Amino acid sequence: MKRLFVISVCAVVMCLALSAGEKYAQATFPEQKYDFGQIREDKGPVTHTFELVNTGNKPLLIVEAVASCGCTTPKYSTKPIKPGKKGTIEVTYSPIGRPGAFIKTIRVKTTGREKVTILTIEGVTIPKAKKEE
Repeated sequence: MKRLFVISVCAVVMCLALSAGEKYAQATFPEQKYDFGQIREDKGPVTHTFELVNTGNKPLLIVEAVASCGCTTPKYSTKPIKPGKKGTIEVTYSPIGRPGAFIKTIRVKTTGREKVTILTIEGVTIPKAKKEE
């Protein structure tokens, strides 16, 4: 019985030692949701920049960022983000012709441990005043 216990403990210690040296990238987003509040349709597009940090120990790549709607456009760098460094995803929403409340998502795919992260923008579009004839 003691022998089985000692073997089990040794196996666990060896597994931990091997995984401690594992190299991986990890995208950590301090903020995953942004509320624009009330925006005016006649003021045009609005933009918010989401920040991410590579909290892993291997370079991180943003593979793609895809918006749930054509009214939302994400921009991101294709250069590797070194461990401990920051990257950004700039998201622009066009309220033109879209009065009322909105919630849009951006699906971000990376080479990190968490392969996909969902970012969200929301707000309310105040319609432009109608012209009197």
